[in-house]
Amino acid sequence: QQITHAHNTVSNFKRFHGRAFNDPFVQKEKEKLSYDLVPMKNGGVGVKVMYMDEEHIFSVEQISAMLLTKLKETAESNLKKPVTDCVISVPSFFTDAERRSVLDAAQIVGLNCLRLMNDMTAEVTLIISFFFAVALNYGIYKQDLPAPEEKPRIVVFVDMGHSAFQVSACAFNKSKLKVVLGTAFDPFLGGRNFDAKLVDYFCAEIKTKYKLDPKLKVRALLRLYQECEKLKKLMSSNSTDIPLNIECFMNDTDVSGKMNRSQFEELCADLLQRIEMPLLSLMEQTQLKVEDVTAVEIVGGATRIPAVKERIAKFFGKDVSTTLNADEAIARGCALQCAILSPAFKVREFSVTDATPFPISLLWNTEAEDTEGVHEVFSRNHAAPFSKVLTFYRKGPFELEAFYSDPIGVPYPETKIGRYVIQNVAAQKDGEKSKVKVKVRVNTHGIFSVSTASMVEPVKSEDSEDVGVETEVETQDQRPAENSNDKNIQQENSEAGTQSQVQTDGQQTSQSPPSSEPPSEENKTPDVKKTNEKKGDQPPEAKKPKIKVKNVELPIEANLVWQLGKDLLNMYIETEGKMIMQDKLEKERNDAKNAVEEYVYEFRDKLSGPYEKFVCEKDLQSFSALLTETEGWLYEEGEDEAKQVYVDKLEDLKKLGTPIEMRYQEAEERPKVLEELGHRLQYYATIAGEFRNKDEKYIHIDEMEMMKVEKCVSEVVEWMNNAVSAQAKKSLDQDPAVRSSEIKAKLQELNNVCEPIVTQPKPKVDSPKEENPLNERSDYKTEDMGEDDKNSEMPQQNGECHPSDQSTVNMDLD
Repeated sequence: QQITHAHNTVSNFKRFHGRAFNDPFVQKEKEKLSYDLVPMKNGGVGVKVMYMDEEHIFSVEQISAMLLTKLKETAESNLKKPVTDCVISVPSFFTDAERRSVLDAAQIVGLNCLRLMNDMTAEVTLIISFFFAVALNYGIYKQDLPAPEEKPRIVVFVDMGHSAFQVSACAFNKSKLKVVLGTAFDPFLGGRNFDAKLVDYFCAEIKTKYKLDPKLKVRALLRLYQECEKLKKLMSSNSTDIPLNIECFMNDTDVSGKMNRSQFEELCADLLQRIEMPLLSLMEQTQLKVEDVTAVEIVGGATRIPAVKERIAKFFGKDVSTTLNADEAIARGCALQCAILSPAFKVREFSVTDATPFPISLLWNTEAEDTEGVHEVFSRNHAAPFSKVLTFYRKGPFELEAFYSDPIGVPYPETKIGRYVIQNVAAQKDGEKSKVKVKVRVNTHGIFSVSTASMVEPVKSEDSEDVGVETEVETQDQRPAENSNDKNIQQENSEAGTQSQVQTDGQQTSQSPPSSEPPSEENKTPDVKKTNEKKGDQPPEAKKPKIKVKNVELPIEANLVWQLGKDLLNMYIETEGKMIMQDKLEKERNDAKNAVEEYVYEFRDKLSGPYEKFVCEKDLQSFSALLTETEGWLYEEGEDEAKQVYVDKLEDLKKLGTPIEMRYQEAEERPKVLEELGHRLQYYATIAGEFRNKDEKYIHIDEMEMMKVEKCVSEVVEWMNNAVSAQAKKSLDQDPAVRSSEIKAKLQELNNVCEPIVTQPKPKVDSPKEENPLNERSDYKTEDMGEDDKNSEMPQQNGECHPSDQSTVNMDLD
């Protein structure tokens, strides 16, 4: 489609998610695209295309939604049931803004995204969803993994796809996968970079050799890209010279060229050198040695290039493995993760822990206006999903700003994630600062959020029995002094779905001086051994007073760097729904048009074949002319008509074509039905003759009944002879005198009259037997019983015996 409709076919748009139109990356990519990018009202990236003969601008979320709609329809067509849930993979280096944009695309279609997986995770589910999705696939199918208590197996997954290069180190145990060891990437190195090298080389050669510049014409350039991609694949399996030939390339000129693998590797030397940097970064992050790596799995189409494989194998000092399907590993990993999350599938238990690719910090203003607090809540490669609880002491509402701590390592121009305002915070009744617990989380989609906030309030003794009230043990030193630096916060960590496990109080950043007050502790389990020692050495302490407290949920106002507004999102959902309906109408219209086209071609062939004898010369000429006229109309003024126009056109054709088709079908079917009718007539006539000859098989049939058979046979024979005689006078190009449906009806009528009569069972005739006394088991016959007994005991229905009841009937006289 892209070469034929270059300006209206959208591709390579995944990386535009969550980015502004003026983003340097977008502006650089814009030059390489065959379609137009334009700014949206919200500053995002828009795609300008022609839709329904009108110019439209769609957002990247809408374009991705169109793709998901097609995938959804394909899945539903194969499964024969509706599809609502899915797992979608994204590159591991996608930021929160990009991930939220992808989720919006799924929401536009009406898909419930159970999880956004990092590509490499999917490969590790098949390597962990790009980092996550692939790894899950690997872990489930490998049966020789070490036991949970043993040293894990370290596997490095390397993925080079169309536009990015990603690597991940994963630790495997049986039923467990951790992708917390490290990830690294080069988001601008992929198969398309190698294609571009070939295109630039051949553009220069064509310009020199043929005086043509392919970059001046979009279609020519796209064709060259297509041929260069084929050439790259051929060079991966052949080291000899491979020709490149393109017919009618530009100005009706054929162009040709050639290249071999060694020339290609020399041309791409700078790209091959870039492979080592992410690998070095990964080993540095994880503190692993090459000897610690058990295996190296490669996926992605670009890893098929021999030079890429050699560089990876040389770095790790071992052969690379191709256990996983290079093209489908991520998609399969996502499918497995979806099955694991779905209650409808029974899947072997497999635990997966993903990693956060970038460190995330929180920034807040202290009550002293000239200072700020900063704290890194999630370090690089921190386990995910994960939650932490931070405790602040405040007298009023306050603001938190989340941002990426290492802006150089984030391939996104904006380091801020969002601003969160904790509202409705108030001082305690005695004027002291209130204790505010804030829960921050990286969820299953890899997205950071301030999920909840609550204020701890003391409760009067008379209110102590209220539901939801908690008991806290507080000492005089629990709350920091008024002059204590505001940057001292309490932190509680909790893994997704579990209660708080670890709490580290008074964590400080480099900007915050140590507090003069001792740190407070919450929910900590005291050391039993030390407590016992204390009890033995010291006198018992006075019982500490218990203070009743309750948690008051606080509203949070989130202002995210990139988030579609509800109104805009609802408008996109409505637009997508209308487009889906339009697609259905368009499909029906095309089906109607195709039906006319198919009828024209099919009937024209048959008129010169099997239907030739069944149409007169005059009708043949007029009908052939109509078919030719319709064919011309289809490709000219009838190219784009409404569905009803095609339906009417087909009806007009069928008015002439259906009688011809009927004559052919009748000529094929009529002899068979007549033959069947003749056989049944002969059958019933034979039985009537045997009855007249007193044959024992039919002597039991009443004579009046048999006369009905003879009369019916005689009438049908006469009708059949008349029908055959009338049909003999008709030519094949005339409508038949009698139709096969009439013959079938006459056959049915004959069977209905004759069959019940000739199949009557013979009456039972049995020898008499001595009558047994009552209360004994006996075999009895109808002739041994009186009329009253027969009526009450014989197994009859409506006065008729079933044919199978001809044998002796055994009954218990009791």
